[in-house]
Amino acid sequence: MADDPPGVRDHHPPAGTNSRPPYGHERRQHILQAIRGRGRVDAAEVAGTLGVTGETVRKDLIRLERQGLLRRVRGGAVPVESLSYEPAVAVRTGFPAEKERIARAALAHLPAHGSVLIDAGSTTALLAAMFPGHSELTVYTNALPIALALVSRPRLTVVTLGGRLRGPTLAQVDDWAIRGLADINVDVAFLGTNGICLERGLTTPDPAEAAVKRHMISSAKRRILLADHSKVGLVRGNRHGDPSDIDLFVTDTGLPDARRRELAGAGIEVEYV
Repeated sequence: MADDPPGVRDHHPPAGTNSRPPYGHERRQHILQAIRGRGRVDAAEVAGTLGVTGETVRKDLIRLERQGLLRRVRGGAVPVESLSYEPAVAVRTGFPAEKERIARAALAHLPAHGSVLIDAGSTTALLAAMFPGHSELTVYTNALPIALALVSRPRLTVVTLGGRLRGPTLAQVDDWAIRGLADINVDVAFLGTNGICLERGLTTPDPAEAAVKRHMISSAKRRILLADHSKVGLVRGNRHGDPSDIDLFVTDTGLPDARRRELAGAGIEVEYV
């Protein structure tokens, strides 16, 4: 695809400026710089910043995706490397206040009795740290840190799934974990994800962990997803479920209005905290 020839550009300069609209290579450089700095880029925001049409930005994103420089998602794009990169749970420090609010809100959805399943993740780990000591529940988890946080509560029965322990998340995966999930039926599962996208579903970088997450969905009567707003619209490698698999999505109020409308339009029940 040839670059824009001189003089062939959108005639929509940024509001409040008299600068010329950028050439194609300048637009695409701006997109790449933004995506590398923030971890994603919003197409509407780019169009407004550069003073070009949304269709122009869409074509730029298509071209950059064909060159292997990004991956398009609903409303924008993410870096290619973000699809498989997975930081350790212990260093996932982004949005701490939001994650704490989400975890605290999740406490209201604990059953009075019975069993729960807690997935590995930074937000679910906060839920475990806040878990009430008076609850008489059986808690299943594939996350070693979560099991250790809960085992000191004498009224709880804590059960780990077993399996290979992954370094980045300290989650148990592979056949033993999957066999364990096949034999249980829990009242509520508190699940995590690395990305939630209406088109590509719930995703996570590691295929072994994705397989366990799929079986977690199947083992629970009620499925509650805990994830901050930055996960919405992201695609992170391996699909482990569909948004329709989730009974409730608990997230924070930082989610933009456009994203809220998309989730509502898809029929997803969301609790904003």
